[in-house]
Amino acid sequence: MSALTIHKTELDGVVLIEPSTNFHDFRGEYVELYNRELYHAAGLTQDFVQDDISISSQHVLRGIHGDGSTTKLVSCLYGRFYLVVINNDPTSPQYRKWIGVTLSDKNRLSILIPPKFGNGHVVMSESAMFHYKQTSYYDRASQFTLIWNDPSLGLWWPVKQPIVSRRDEGTA
Repeated sequence: MSALTIHKTELDGVVLIEPSTNFHDFRGEYVELYNRELYHAAGLTQDFVQDDISISSQHVLRGIHGDGSTTKLVSCLYGRFYLVVINNDPTSPQYRKWIGVTLSDKNRLSILIPPKFGNGHVVMSESAMFHYKQTSYYDRASQFTLIWNDPSLGLWWPVKQPIVSRRDEGTA
């Protein structure tokens, strides 16, 4: 069993993860996205209790959502999306600091997002499958939403007029 490759980001607690197994041959590809033993050996000891996916078309923007208790492990199973992660903890010196990263079925990166951080993504390929593991069960009532184009956040998005839900445009 090989080890995970972990890359720290500019945001405390947010890490990019290269899978331990990413094998290609003439038949296709085999990727191990999560292995509890390897994650624990790397110091990532979260107990994931729920897996979810969303499938979206090109230029659909979902988020920015988060809550105060859930850690998420996000991956792109198919396609490509640009992901924004933002610190929404008002007690943190990094409050409202953010990073953007592209996840795809080619780079196979995953990103660990701690509680009190929001995340949103916009699909850059024809379609994409967003996968995330969570350490708590989904509870809409406990979530916060940051508006994707709020000028006070200073976020950069590669799409100027994305397709968004009423919730994500701030009207629901």
